[in-house]
Amino acid sequence: MSYTVLIYFSLLVVGAIISQKGLISDKFSRKLGSIQNFFLLFLLFTMGVRIGLDKKVLSSFFQIGAKATVLAVFSIIFSIILVRLVRNIVIKDKEESHES
Repeated sequence: MSYTVLIYFSLLVVGAIISQKGLISDKFSRKLGSIQNFFLLFLLFTMGVRIGLDKKVLSSFFQIGAKATVLAVFSIIFSIILVRLVRNIVIKDKEESHES
């Protein structure tokens, strides 16, 4: 499992470096929001399919309880907030570097 997290983190770093170096075209940059939304929806769909196929999860779904729901909701909310904050910082830094 730690190997998988390392791959995800490495991809994140590579993407940040490519973006920071200005190797992303403006046309592609303008479409990033739509691309991110598409892949987020695809990820959620895939997770839903996996949950639906797992009989154990379905049978214990209501036993999991409110704590799991609250944890999931707060994880989603704070993930969105943090991604937006980091994105705004990166975009602001990129705009400042282009101005100078």
